[in-house]
Amino acid sequence: MKTIVFDIGETLVRDDRYWESWANWLGVPGHTLSALVGAVTAQGLDNAEALRLLKPGIDIAAEYAAREAAGLGERLDESDLYEDVRVSLAALQERGVRVVVAGNQTVRVGQLLRGMDLPVDFIATSGEWGCAKPSGDFFARVLDASRAPARDTVYVGDHPMNDTFPAARAGLRTAHLRRGPWGHLWADDPQVRETADWVIGSLMDLIPVLGE
Repeated sequence: MKTIVFDIGETLVRDDRYWESWANWLGVPGHTLSALVGAVTAQGLDNAEALRLLKPGIDIAAEYAAREAAGLGERLDESDLYEDVRVSLAALQERGVRVVVAGNQTVRVGQLLRGMDLPVDFIATSGEWGCAKPSGDFFARVLDASRAPARDTVYVGDHPMNDTFPAARAGLRTAHLRRGPWGHLWADDPQVRETADWVIGSLMDLIPVLGE
């Protein structure tokens, strides 16, 4: 492996704050929105559909802009990172691996991540690239950022439909992370097990397989 590319939400960063902020903005209990996010995603739908169930006809982009204008926009700090993130990314860099972060997030999240001084070589979001997972265009951009052939690039994520399956179709090697609701829900799914090169429970689990 020459390059390891990491998804963002529920791979590096907890989604708790993101969904709680939306629940507060829409005036609903956090557990209500969380349950709806789980339900729509388990059906293979985009998790934004949960917002549309709560507020039919919602213009998500307009609401997002209104939140930002009200000073209630996206925030990230050290508490949002999973505990193994800094140590594992640093360990990979120390072993000569190029470390890339690329996921379905906004331009703002890209700015916030770059401000956290993570031990990575490159950070990009779908909002910055103008294309999103699971599209082939997104994974073409991932390979550009990788600077390595697909067979020497690993994509790590928690969501089969957005991460494992499309990355494998693009020729990348894949690691399904048993983390967050989607990672746990699908970790033992036969198709995930067949497709993923590895199913891991921690980002530190990548260290022993570097030579494979």
